[in-house]
Amino acid sequence: MPVYLVQHGQAVPETQDPARPLTEGGREEVERVARHAATLGVRVAEIWHSGKLRALQTAELFRGHLSPMPALREQRGMNPGDDPVLVLPRLEAAADPVMLVGHLPHLSRLASLLLVGDSGRGIIQFRNAGIVCLARGEGGWRLDWALPPDLVPGVAGR
Repeated sequence: MPVYLVQHGQAVPETQDPARPLTEGGREEVERVARHAATLGVRVAEIWHSGKLRALQTAELFRGHLSPMPALREQRGMNPGDDPVLVLPRLEAAADPVMLVGHLPHLSRLASLLLVGDSGRGIIQFRNAGIVCLARGEGGWRLDWALPPDLVPGVAGR
């Protein structure tokens, strides 16, 4: 079963707006990646997000492009500094593919925990609006593919 980990799009600095909404460029980048993900056949039952505005906005943009339209769910334990162990039981109990839209270092720590059992290893470098697809099989979790935004046509000058 695939699980898609997505770092939120580029957000405004906290000094400019404490809520940290996506920048216009961040919204455009997420839109392009989400459109491309749909053409790749990404399908999820739910999109989980941290509840922070930048993650919610990113989740909503992905939701608008995926078909069938997945449910949005705010999940505890997905904030930047949260221990990835907090979300692990819900993730492993998921019967259908899910997308997690969150933050660093949480996503990096979660990916490392799933792949090598050590959240401190930092084996995947995430990018704003990028997708990392992990899959759970009989032998555990594996990295299936990663899509940084600069590989999507129309993103970052492409």
